[in-house]
This record gives sequence, C-alpha cells and structure tokens, in this order.
Amino acid sequence: MQPLLSIENLKTVFSTARGEIRAVDGVSVSLASGQTLGVVGESGCGKTMLALSIMRLLPPNGRVAEGSVLFDGIDLLSLPEADMREKRGSDIAMIFQEPMTSLNPVLRVGDQIAEAIRLHQNVPAKEALARSAELLDEVGIPQPQRRVRDYPHQMSGGMRQRVMIAMAMSCHPRLLLADEPTTALDVTIQAQILSLISSLKEKNNMAVILITHDLGVVAEAAQKVAVMYAGKIVETSDVEKLFSNPLHPYTRGLIESRPSGCSATDGNERLKTIPGTVPSLYELPSGCRFSERCNLAENICRQAQPELVEIDKGHFAACFVAERTVRGIHGIRFN
Repeated sequence: MQPLLSIENLKTVFSTARGEIRAVDGVSVSLASGQTLGVVGESGCGKTMLALSIMRLLPPNGRVAEGSVLFDGIDLLSLPEADMREKRGSDIAMIFQEPMTSLNPVLRVGDQIAEAIRLHQNVPAKEALARSAELLDEVGIPQPQRRVRDYPHQMSGGMRQRVMIAMAMSCHPRLLLADEPTTALDVTIQAQILSLISSLKEKNNMAVILITHDLGVVAEAAQKVAVMYAGKIVETSDVEKLFSNPLHPYTRGLIESRPSGCSATDGNERLKTIPGTVPSLYELPSGCRFSERCNLAENICRQAQPELVEIDKGHFAACFVAERTVRGIHGIRFN
C-alpha cells in the first residue's frame, strides 16, 4: 500500500538557556490512506512535538534540524510558508489536546468553524455558517442551528472536543493528527469521540495519527502503533503483534501497567509500574535511553544506542536484548 505520509529520520531540536535539546530524534514512520497510527508513550516522550513538527507549528525556539516529511510525495519541510498554510486545514488538520485553550473564548463556535471554511474553500460567510451547523450535526451535537451561536464556555468538555473535530473536518482533510483527543473526558464520552473519529476516517478514507498515552485507546482505534521513548521510536508494528508479543521492555512495561478487569481494584493486587521516570533531555543516558529503568539491561545497553531493526516480519524494535532473545541467543522469553 502506497504511503500517504512518509517521515524519514526526523530530528527536531530546541534552543534553551542550558543548550540545545533534541525532542524528536531520528523518527521514521509511514502511513497509508485509511490507516490509523497510534503513537504511544509517557508524557515527555516527544509525541506532541512529532505532530507539531509535521504541521510546522513548532514554538519559536524549535526547528526541524534534519529529515523529511513527505505528504503525497511532497516534502512539507521544504514548502514555502504560504503553501504550507494552504496545506494546514485543507489537506492536513490537527485536533489539539485541550479544546478550551485551543478555541477562542470570545468567538462563537460557529464563527470559528466558518473561518476555516471561508479561508480554504472561498465561500460566502452565510454559506460557511450554514456548513458549520451541518458539521456540528455530523459530529453529534444536538440542536446544531442553535449551538453555532454558543461560546466555548457554554459547552461541556465533550461538546468542545466535538467542535474541535468539526473544525478539523471542515475541509475534508486527507490526514488528521489527533493529540490526546480523549484526555480529561469520562470513559463514555471517550468511547463516543473515538467512534466518531473512526467513522469519519472510514467515510473520508483519511489517514489518522492518534497520539495517546493510553494503550487501550490504541487497541481500540489503531491498526499500526509506534511506541516512543525520550524522543525515539523504540518499537513499531501492527497492533495485534504488539499486544500479543511486545518485544521492547518499555512496551511490555506499558502493557503490564494497565488495569485488567476488576483485579486492580479489589484491594488485593497492586498495579505494576515501570520504575523511575523518563530521563531529562538535558541528561540522556549514553546507551539505550531506557537502560536505567530496564531490569533486563546488559552492559552493551549502557554503552551503545540500539537501532530500530526488523526483528520479526513487520515488527521493529530498538533493543539489544529483544533482538538476541528472538534469535535464540538468550533464554529469556518475552511471550
């Protein structure tokens, strides 16, 4: 399947008072139309910076230092800003993490959706506002003709998230970046939002990058998954392979730390956790970035950085131990 999006060796750096840090470090992924890629990892792993690098919406002290982002064969990083502005909202759209801070509090939601439609589709204001109401109806907001006149604070968190989705979908993008679209929503609303994104993806044959820290969301909504840690992708495969046979110790730790059934709440069983925290980008380990938290780490793990290699068909991991395990050199088994 021909990829719609192909990212190669993407490196995003930030200039700070303490020196330059690399928030995205050599990331390579691809995605076809109609597919959903789940990007998962703890906070601070670089997931949002990856999305902002694709959109070219980095803060002033950030820049892409190396790599390419090919969208339908065109390198987004080399486009003039005016051309990139045309791509945003029309071909590529993003749902930001917190709708209350992404929506303008002093503009009615209908006007905010209509602005994107007028900008990219060159239609009259009245027609754009009517289209806004249709979009609110499409994303499941009741009484859309009335709701277009509401301000963001007059809506619930779930409704505001639906407004963000309506805005992102207003020009029928081919690629949607969804950054933690279910954060701070209760589980019922989470399920509705994920179902909505999935149905819109199917309807428009979109490619979706779904950024989350929740592996349950990935299992439900994605076909491919990339696990990020400290700016790097440490494992990538299709969802079924990742959950049935996680190769990287970090991935295994994320899966094992999830509550299962009622066992985690019966008072007798503690949730498993990954010891330690994600390392500071100012003080990264010299070897594998996960080595200080990994109970399988060997000397080589602390001395050299493992490359992302294909260990099983279509299943890539950046781990010396996993590679040797699968090849039968060690007795440790992951499944």
